Amino acid sequence: MYAVIETGGKQYTVKVGETVKVEKLNANEGEKVTFDKVLFIAGDDVKVGAPYVEGSKVEGEVIKQAKDKKIVVYKYKSKKNERTRKGHRQPYTLVKIDNII
Repeated sequence: MYAVIETGGKQYTVKVGETVKVEKLNANEGEKVTFDKVLFIAGDDVKVGAPYVEGSKVEGEVIKQAKDKKIVVYKYKSKKNERTRKGHRQPYTLVKIDNII
């Protein structure tokens, strides 16, 4: 059984027992989180939402709050002696999926 959920402006395919890296959530490590925006559920029967499946939710537990690897962005303008270098680390939340209802 799997489901497609929406969180942080992105869509994720999740299964029970799987860990998913999602955009940062306001929850501490060890807390339970609930995703109400379920777009699709597949298992014995298929449920498709319009846009969301009514009365369904996905429950999970926050495992870790962390930052991703650093990405480096370079900007360069020729003939202007203009060079900039910026780094960015995107925060994320690691969630273990416990239940699909």
